[in-house]
Amino acid sequence: MEVPGAVYVIWRVMLVVAVVVVLPVVVYLLHRLWRAARSIERYTGDALAAGLGIARNTAAIAALDETVRLGGELGSAAASIRRHSAALEKTLADRV
Repeated sequence: MEVPGAVYVIWRVMLVVAVVVVLPVVVYLLHRLWRAARSIERYTGDALAAGLGIARNTAAIAALDETVRLGGELGSAAASIRRHSAALEKTLADRV
């Protein structure tokens, strides 16, 4: 079976079209994809740094909760001191 020469001409024309038209479009689209991926990577790094900063800045909340708890105990201790100092004042006033 012999292949007509027109088939070879069409084949060569299509290869030239593919190299001249399709290949630059593919390279352009791949370059856009690469730039978008770099941008996403950069923004992800910024988001990570911000998240770590938030975590670092909110780490003291647990210590503040402990301070509030101890402040409540301090209030009851201050009330006890007030009661005892009143009793001491009364006792010393009775001795004079």
